Amino acid sequence: MSVPSFPPLMSGLAVEGAIDPFEKACAMAALGCDAGLIVHNVTANHLLAALVIAPEVPLEDAMAMVPVCGVGFQNALGALAPPEVAVHLEWAGGLRINGASCGRLRVAAGGTAPDAEPGWLVVGLELPLIQITERPGDAPDQTALYDEGCAEVDPVGLLEAWARHTLVWINRWEDGGPKVLHAEWRGLAHGIGEHITLDGRSGTYLGVDDRFGMLMREGETTHLIPLSTRLETPQ
Repeated sequence: MSVPSFPPLMSGLAVEGAIDPFEKACAMAALGCDAGLIVHNVTANHLLAALVIAPEVPLEDAMAMVPVCGVGFQNALGALAPPEVAVHLEWAGGLRINGASCGRLRVAAGGTAPDAEPGWLVVGLELPLIQITERPGDAPDQTALYDEGCAEVDPVGLLEAWARHTLVWINRWEDGGPKVLHAEWRGLAHGIGEHITLDGRSGTYLGVDDRFGMLMREGETTHLIPLSTRLETPQ
């Protein structure tokens, strides 16, 4: 496996075996590592990576890094995969390729107060390359990258492209605010207008507010579910 090359302001740390790049990145971020670090674990079966970010905005605004990384992933795979391969983004971080679930983005932060700077933020990418199951038909809504016409996509090249495109979108978000990101993300969003169940509520997914909080219509009431509710607690 080749060593990935990252753009300026980013650096890489390869891990192996059972080490989870997301947990490793969270631990290093808590210890004060530099922003831009990408911890990664690329094998024949999966691509796992996690990006350390140092937000200088309140947590609820910093959560925009999840859609930033999602748009970065779509742009990266779009540049490397056959043109008929479609990528869409679930609000909570799920990735969909050609309509089926294929990996996810996950997020953790150094604080949970919505209006305080969190100190650090880590966005993790998990992408299955090959489905490991004895009976593939048992999970018809689940897929893997190579099952969707992407067998020629080099996972290291995809990791490098994800880093580059994500950095572009971080810069665009910093320069232009959330409006340009909203426009790009909405065209990739999965499930808007559909009936969903989330956190014990069921309703129609109407879209998002300016901080990417979900708007859900339940009867006559519209609920706002902040994106920070998707934060994980590192182990």
